[in-house]
Amino acid sequence: MLSAERAESKKNCAMDINHLSSQIIGAAIEVHKELGPGLLESAYEECLCHELSMRDIVLERQRPLPVRYKDRQLECGYRLDIVVESRIILELKSCEKIEAIHRAQLLTYLKLSGMNLGLLLNFNVPVMRDGIVRIVHKLKA
Repeated sequence: MLSAERAESKKNCAMDINHLSSQIIGAAIEVHKELGPGLLESAYEECLCHELSMRDIVLERQRPLPVRYKDRQLECGYRLDIVVESRIILELKSCEKIEAIHRAQLLTYLKLSGMNLGLLLNFNVPVMRDGIVRIVHKLKA
């Protein structure tokens, strides 16, 4: 019975993170609907943080991300754009298109932070859903 309870708990955790990511995507779409493409990343960050806060979603902006290398923690100046509820990394872009390096960057951020889910949000697109990439690193369901 204990393993069944543990499986149910993991399932609920995965559903919670999926529900939270849906709320984030809804907020990003709302920001994009209001502003459209063509602004600087910093403008989208400010507006998305405001939109998430209006939805009572806890976030942290520009969280430092240390690099652990051979048992040493190094402060290399990396910052996560937005971290939502200490569970989801949001990497914002305002570029022509999402490149493989952007995906690799977010995956590396997930590995370094120990988090499992990240959303790459490119606001410089005509339709926001075309600018959303979900990256998973060892998400347990």
